[in-house]
Amino acid sequence: MPILTVDEISKNFGERDVLDHVSFTVNEGDKIAFIGNNGAGKSTLFRIIKGTEKADNGRVILHGNTIVGFLSQNMDEQDMGSDGLVPKELKELEERKLTLEHEIAVNSDDKDRLDGLMREYTDTCAAYEAKGGYDHEYRMNEALAGLGLIGLDGRTDLTTLSGGEKMRVCLAALIVSRPDILMLDEPTNHLDTEAVEWLENYLNSYKGSVFIISHDRYFINKIANRVIELDNGRITCYKGNYDEYKEQKERFIKTQTALVRNLEDELEHQLDVKQTMLSHRNISGYHQREKMADKLYDVLMREKARLPGNSGKMSFTVVPEERIGASDKLLLEVKGVSKKFDDCPMLFSDISFEVKAGEKIFLCGPNGCGKTTLLSMLLGKAGGFDGSVYISATASMGYMEQFVPFADEEATLFDELISRSDLSRTEARNMLARFGFRSDDVFKQIKVLSGGERSRLYLCCLLEEKPEMLFLDEPTNHLDIESREILEDALKEYNGAIICVSHDRFFIEKCADKVLGFLGGSAKIFDNYYKYRRALNDIRTSEEPSVPGKSVAEENMKDSRPSRPAVSGVNPAKERKAKAARAERMRKIENEISGLEARQKELEDGFATTSGEEQYREYADNSARLDSLYEEYMELSEE
Repeated sequence: MPILTVDEISKNFGERDVLDHVSFTVNEGDKIAFIGNNGAGKSTLFRIIKGTEKADNGRVILHGNTIVGFLSQNMDEQDMGSDGLVPKELKELEERKLTLEHEIAVNSDDKDRLDGLMREYTDTCAAYEAKGGYDHEYRMNEALAGLGLIGLDGRTDLTTLSGGEKMRVCLAALIVSRPDILMLDEPTNHLDTEAVEWLENYLNSYKGSVFIISHDRYFINKIANRVIELDNGRITCYKGNYDEYKEQKERFIKTQTALVRNLEDELEHQLDVKQTMLSHRNISGYHQREKMADKLYDVLMREKARLPGNSGKMSFTVVPEERIGASDKLLLEVKGVSKKFDDCPMLFSDISFEVKAGEKIFLCGPNGCGKTTLLSMLLGKAGGFDGSVYISATASMGYMEQFVPFADEEATLFDELISRSDLSRTEARNMLARFGFRSDDVFKQIKVLSGGERSRLYLCCLLEEKPEMLFLDEPTNHLDIESREILEDALKEYNGAIICVSHDRFFIEKCADKVLGFLGGSAKIFDNYYKYRRALNDIRTSEEPSVPGKSVAEENMKDSRPSRPAVSGVNPAKERKAKAARAERMRKIENEISGLEARQKELEDGFATTSGEEQYREYADNSARLDSLYEEYMELSEE
């Protein structure tokens, strides 16, 4: 039974049709994954359904008394307020209930007055119960704990929380309110693996409908029974989860491509016949064939439009230089490595492993366990550790971090690639086109690129250098699903060694030969990701429950990393003070980053129209400041 209908919705931005007569229904019990390339218009459609943005044409129909709950990527669009964790409507009902209880006690001798008060009290209690008032606190605490937040209560001022904490509070409040449809825009963005798994289990048992924008294919596989894909302004609906969507899409493309070819052949035939009629002076037959060809052309264009578009998607194959030497050549060896920051417990200890030619090893673990720190140590970017790291003197290396730097932000994309490769001008343009940079895009300055565009350009340059060993830190973070899959296929075929930090479970499963999994204050090699997850879960289930009364910051830090051996000689009071100071600084950094990123987006939106030198300079200054903040934040989170 349909509970929400999207009917012929269209939305244009300039000459671009973001949504082109989009129609579909959400039925009771649907678990829908809404997918498409970055910038395709998914969030725009969500805002239209919510009513915060107007469509150019079409309508949104909520059937009956359907209640829709929204979670936006942008916390500025969420109603946080400072009223704590209890919804305003629930608070009002609770206050009215208490007022009525008092009035009933005062008017116990006035029968007429008492009858009216009792009826209102009964109705108020029924409304309070219907909205989950009696078990709201329990369910809210359960949801917050599942999402990694412990220690919040009704007195907490939500405006003081960090961006990630706000998102999790909003998500918890939304799922506890139990709307008929949950509409979530990238809900896993600020969640670690444990919180994502909790959310997967919750949504699987949720009795209402779920409509989610996500690039997390593993997450989609776990929760979706329908997939809706938005491509070039139009949608295609598929039954099942992500794997089933892929199979159906491949079959559709194969069938549709064959149909388009047949139509093209038939159109060519009709045009030939039309020309023959004209040469034989058969004017009546000529016009008849002309009408037939026009109709056939319209059908051909309509069927061609149903094929997926290719604009902006990466398409490349990595072929590194032929490797010289034995296939088991030792490229990197780590022996007994330990790391500790001043006045803090040990980050990790006694890590040992090796990387041979062609091996693909992924570093996996909870937020803050030390993955990025270890990667920096392997690259020689971070010192102050115990143990040894040996790297082959003959091995060429490439590195891509989460926030990619470029030496010259004023350079164009084309100049950057030319300067870092032996490609001719034509070859360079072809290479950039395969990474989604076409036409005049190649002459953009690097400083005006979005985060995803910077990652694509950097990866384009890096892979063209054909290193023997690649170091990657969350390479899929800014990429949409299509680009992730092409990247995965390329890295899987890449015959060099890879050391990669990633939370993307689908990516890890597809590309990793081995997993260096962090647990128990150290890390060891596992044959695959699932064996590591089982080992980590065994440790977590054996841990003691959280101690009530600890601060949110302390509980978050505890929850985000495995337990570690106690360090003798640490002053507990001094340690707590240092943790609190770090947590406060991280909150301030998150707030500044959010403001700068929002300003960068404003500047990006204006680059194609009215921006001048002042705006470009501001964008470059903001980029430099963001790089500094990202680096400081990562160091603090690793501590």
